[in-house]
Amino acid sequence: MTILLCVPPLHAATEQRWRIDKDRWSEADEVGFGKFVQAIGDSDCSSTESCIRSAANPYRDSDPRGMDVDTDCAKFVYFLRAYYSWKNNLPFSFVNRIAGGGPDLRFSVNGNRALSRYDFIDPGGGIDASAALHTVLNSVSTATYRQSADEERGVLPDFYSPRIAPQTIRAGSVVYDVNGHAVIVYRVDPDGRIHYLGASPDSGVARSVYGAQFGQPSTKLGGGFKAWRPLMLVGARKNTEGHLIGGHIVLARNEDVPDFSLVQYQGTDGKADDSRKAHFAYGGVDLDYFEYVRAAVSGGNMSYNPIYEFKEVLPRLCKEFTARAQSIDQAISDGIEKRPHPDRLPSNIYAAADTTWENFATPMRDARIKSAFSQSHDDLAAMLQLWTDRNPRIVYDGLDLKGDLEKVYAEETAECSVTYLNSEKHPVTLSFEDLVHRLYAMSFDPYDCIEHRWGDEAVSCPDSDEKKRWYATEQVLRDRIDPGGQLHDRRQSSGLAKLDIKSLVDEMRPQVLFVGMNSVGR
Repeated sequence: MTILLCVPPLHAATEQRWRIDKDRWSEADEVGFGKFVQAIGDSDCSSTESCIRSAANPYRDSDPRGMDVDTDCAKFVYFLRAYYSWKNNLPFSFVNRIAGGGPDLRFSVNGNRALSRYDFIDPGGGIDASAALHTVLNSVSTATYRQSADEERGVLPDFYSPRIAPQTIRAGSVVYDVNGHAVIVYRVDPDGRIHYLGASPDSGVARSVYGAQFGQPSTKLGGGFKAWRPLMLVGARKNTEGHLIGGHIVLARNEDVPDFSLVQYQGTDGKADDSRKAHFAYGGVDLDYFEYVRAAVSGGNMSYNPIYEFKEVLPRLCKEFTARAQSIDQAISDGIEKRPHPDRLPSNIYAAADTTWENFATPMRDARIKSAFSQSHDDLAAMLQLWTDRNPRIVYDGLDLKGDLEKVYAEETAECSVTYLNSEKHPVTLSFEDLVHRLYAMSFDPYDCIEHRWGDEAVSCPDSDEKKRWYATEQVLRDRIDPGGQLHDRRQSSGLAKLDIKSLVDEMRPQVLFVGMNSVGR
């Protein structure tokens, strides 16, 4: 089976030409691309279109007038790469046709393979840039990313599996979640924290930090970190203006890429044939996969300052709610909640072909929010245990960690709230703690009233009994925070995954450090 997805064209009032002046991407070009992506990531743009039109994009003034950029996650990553290629007169090629098994290649069980590529070649008068970008967006989906990481037969994938190390995982690197999501790294902190930027089906853009929400990568599905495969334009001639005309693109094979590595799948000892059984160690210390990633990309400089970590994670979690609010407001604005509920849900609620569901439902976004809270809860619990064990990786010079964390929590969440108009047009404000405690009750279904969308069983909800039955029936789906292709249920025997990170601080017990004859509370 092959797949070719269609998207609305990029609209441009004037045609612009894409000229090619270099036969390959240099290291300086890769660094420049990373800076371009980082500037967008560090900005406050909230949609794919606003990101390209924002002041963070140094090329915006040279864009065709009226150019629209409404893309999802998979297309946005490719768009950024192709757009930068155009603006910097660089060569570009991409996989435009794939094959695999199953009815939906975005979730093929055994991965996909590339059937053909599309090379952008200047025939002599330049390439129509708007048409070229449209060709890219019309061809790629998350199915394009779903190719074996060690594939070397036939048509090569656009990406290769990089070594997990400083400078190899950097701004411009890509991360693929086999549950159907692709993001681009925009910044890597010195301590190994990896920040990424990702688009949603409604063209909204969100930012977060890499972690367990991406799951253990799979070799055959190509999950995990990806780097753009080096390419070269060969056989071209240079015209009198210095532009390269004609030729064709040749891609580097895995064996020719210096930082190609399957360590993220096989483990640091290279022995695992199943990534779930891979063993990871850094500096002689055994680590789980996600700890290893942070240690490796930091060059061993991974340390934890509980206060800094808390100050970093709380605003990020708050942004998850504000981004969700934009999606729900759009659904309410379009009156989706007033329509009759369909007779059945899509067979895959996370990747439905139905346009209304794809544009307005939030199951994937909601799953990621819960996953982010679950990961943050687990990370904080592990960090506090390291502190309790007096592990040297913990950097904290204060005397009252619990009190300091409580202060940070109060300060960082004070301004975090969501206000919506209920069905009777009265404002309802939810605090950060309200939002956390309602996470498992928040409806992803765009046909539900806004009260249910925010997890409120208020009497102001005008939904029919039938819709309320749908809301109750969907609770089992809301309890699942990892789509896993088959709606994998992450609930443990002890109950639902824990999301309330404040409870960890509340349950902390004071400790005592003995300094000479004096005791100091810890």
